[in-house]
Amino acid sequence: MVRGKTQMRLIENATSRQVTFSKRRNGLMKKAFELSVLCDAEVGLIIFSPRGKLYEFANSSMQATLERYRKHAKTKEALDPPSVNDIQLEHLNHEEAATLMKKIEQLEVSKRKMLGEDLGSCSIDELQQVELQLEKSVCKIRARKVEVFEEQIKQLKHKEKLLEAENAKLLEKWESEAEGGVKEVERGENLTNYAESSSPSSEVETELFIGPPETRPRTFLSLN
Repeated sequence: MVRGKTQMRLIENATSRQVTFSKRRNGLMKKAFELSVLCDAEVGLIIFSPRGKLYEFANSSMQATLERYRKHAKTKEALDPPSVNDIQLEHLNHEEAATLMKKIEQLEVSKRKMLGEDLGSCSIDELQQVELQLEKSVCKIRARKVEVFEEQIKQLKHKEKLLEAENAKLLEKWESEAEGGVKEVERGENLTNYAESSSPSSEVETELFIGPPETRPRTFLSLN
């Protein structure tokens, strides 16, 4: 039986899609790194998430890799004149590359501003926007920190209940064993008292008669 190829399609669930994106992105980054190390290849990888977040990898300089690509494309075009479709496609590729580079530069500038760097050229409005963005980030961080604290408190309370239950069981077991020990001691004392009360007295006098009945002297023998 020949099985057909599974058709790939967009993952509808947003959470599953994000998880898959993260896993595949990390795998792609790892493969790019391995290719650059194992084969001594110059590798440049650019990824934009569905929300526009940039992820990139370059074993040298990304800018140098892009320039090398442009030179290679121009050389290839000179040796092999492209068709009309190839020209249009190459034009689109150059436009996309320029757009990506512009986005990368904007993201780098925004990143430096968020880190408090290169603020000398910022206007009041730009500084206020950076401040507002940082305040939002801090609020989110604090909210997450509160959630983590609450989760830890719940876990500690649950652990406390388990320890209290275990302590109660151990106390009940100890009291039961202690009560059994007291009963054994009382039983031993009762047996001792009974033995002492039932044994013959050490002060009982026994008469031993020696000689004829009429002249026999009376002798007392004490049994100790």
